[in-house]
Amino acid sequence: MEEKLPKIYSKKSILGFSIFLSTLFGGVLLFQNLLDVDKKKEAYTVLGVSIVITILTGIIVNIPDKPISALAYVCGFAGGILLSDYFVPKYFPNEPEYPKKPIWKPLIIGIIIVVILVALAIYSASAENSY
Repeated sequence: MEEKLPKIYSKKSILGFSIFLSTLFGGVLLFQNLLDVDKKKEAYTVLGVSIVITILTGIIVNIPDKPISALAYVCGFAGGILLSDYFVPKYFPNEPEYPKKPIWKPLIIGIIIVVILVALAIYSASAENSY
């Protein structure tokens, strides 16, 4: 009898979320995949790595006098490649055989978080200019 594999987020989803939102978002998707297959220790390792990469991205982007937002995408791409091309094959060697989860729920959550952060940035800028 063949074992039924749980649904997981695809490598492309992990890479895309890492590039366009942050490595932390991609790391959370991979974290969820690992929890779904009962690899708790590995899940927390991946989450820790993605947090460190996200912190390093914040530092790297802000090194120049005028922060360069394109660096965030480059760092997100590098972090996403690490997650999708190193960790996914390491922990899911037969990843193509797994059924894939739809990305709508994490996408909606990501959009909500981005909207909140943009609104806070606009509000803080307008509050700063009113003094």
